[in-house]
Amino acid sequence: MKFENVLAEVDGFGRYQLRMIFLIVIPRITLPFHFLLNNFIAVIPSHHCDISSLDDGGIFSNLSLQERLAVSIPVQEDGTLSSCRMFAEPQYHLLFNSSYITDLPSLTVLCQSGWVYDNSTFKSTLATEWDLVCEKRRVNRATATIFFMGVMLGAAVFGYLSDRFGRKNALLVSYMTTTLFGFASAFSYNFIMFAVMRFFTGFGIAGISIITIVLCIEWVDIKHRTAVGVLMSMDWSVCTALLPVVAYFVNDWRYLTATATSPLFLAMICWWWLPESARWLISNGKVNTAHFYLSKCAKVNGREQFMADLKPEILSKVILVENQNRKYSCLDLVRTPRMRRLALFIGIVWFGVACTYYGISLNVTGFGVNIYLTQFLYGVIELPAKAFVLFTLNRIGRRLSQAGALVLTGFCIFCSMLIPEDMGLFRTAVGALGKMFAEASFTTVFLYTTELYPTVMRQNGLGYSSFLARIGVSVSPLIMLLEEVWVSLPNTVFSLVAIGAGLSASFLPETRNVRLPETIEDVEQTRRRSISTADEKSPP
Repeated sequence: MKFENVLAEVDGFGRYQLRMIFLIVIPRITLPFHFLLNNFIAVIPSHHCDISSLDDGGIFSNLSLQERLAVSIPVQEDGTLSSCRMFAEPQYHLLFNSSYITDLPSLTVLCQSGWVYDNSTFKSTLATEWDLVCEKRRVNRATATIFFMGVMLGAAVFGYLSDRFGRKNALLVSYMTTTLFGFASAFSYNFIMFAVMRFFTGFGIAGISIITIVLCIEWVDIKHRTAVGVLMSMDWSVCTALLPVVAYFVNDWRYLTATATSPLFLAMICWWWLPESARWLISNGKVNTAHFYLSKCAKVNGREQFMADLKPEILSKVILVENQNRKYSCLDLVRTPRMRRLALFIGIVWFGVACTYYGISLNVTGFGVNIYLTQFLYGVIELPAKAFVLFTLNRIGRRLSQAGALVLTGFCIFCSMLIPEDMGLFRTAVGALGKMFAEASFTTVFLYTTELYPTVMRQNGLGYSSFLARIGVSVSPLIMLLEEVWVSLPNTVFSLVAIGAGLSASFLPETRNVRLPETIEDVEQTRRRSISTADEKSPP
């Protein structure tokens, strides 16, 4: 008898599983809020030099504001005021002949007294709080990279902790870490403190991201695994669309950061009702505790009689592990041939998926439409992506769905380069379509990776994969800086990365309608037996 048989007997998709999914959705609300928070807290609004230093109490003070700006700040080629330079002395003759002089370096200097910002859209952002503009513009862009570096480290650490000490315990640690540093970020009094707090916020939130999906998948039977994997990603899409609504009303970066963190208070209360993974417990020799949770599952789902007849001693034979005292680590990902091959290709896929997804998601101002509307469209377009993924995963399998979604993402990014900038709506439409396929690939890769790695290494494997993904996310904002070299270079890089990751996905094994592997030995087998619905429901 296999664990899948036990799970089927206690109803692998009953009220117990639905209740667990609901409890896990609560902390997952904060995921898109924090992951995409930089789109709103790091916005650089329109700005120009503060010209108060030029006020000599004479002619200048008698001019209107528009006239003061005309004689104090040079006009750029597009007709807008320069954001970073001002005239060293007022050029009064420009009041009579505005075309006589342009932004000549010999007559202009960098802003001497700071900047004046347009606060009509955002009351306060990181840029306006600490003047992260002009020569400090890259520092402002780096805030996203700092956060995702924390996520990158957290993915590896929480992957190990979850496999070593259990899913539930590691999840509580991630709740507490994210809450503590999330609110500390909102109360930061300088940029250095904010950067450090955001790093550790990312560190903590990585655990929520990878542990919640594994905990759900390990409690669900084969028949409903695909549906649950897609359902679990719906919260991301809905909250991605909800984020711009919240940001519209909470337009101060400190309050917005605190709002993004607040759902975790409720999540910590709900944690008490979450079960530990029975698969993990049996794999680690904790059969009595596993029997306890399975009995609770059977009771809620109306299958009490089966667990009454099933003794804890029998559970120890459900998952056969060579040495239950062995402690697994990330090194086990590369000790054996098939695990090495799996780690290589799945790592490339995760890097490509995350790099391109956030390359689109973090560029909401680059499509010529209102930032709130663009972010809302990016969230809404993910909903049909879920239906698309659910159909393809069941029809053509995980491998082709993953590869196809990545290639189509790269194709959409490439097409966006061919659309003129003045066609903002068309650029937004193509960008949203690329976002849809990028989300489809992200939804698939979480489920796919969970099914590829064995129970004893599942969280380590997902942590390693997420680690590489966050490297991709971390370099994504830096890739966008390549527009200074050539305006289409960032999209070219993102397109090639997506297509390359799609080709790597084609080398992974198919996992549709296949039992979850429990041990490394299961992965190393040359063939894995597919399980039919009848076999799944067969009596022990």
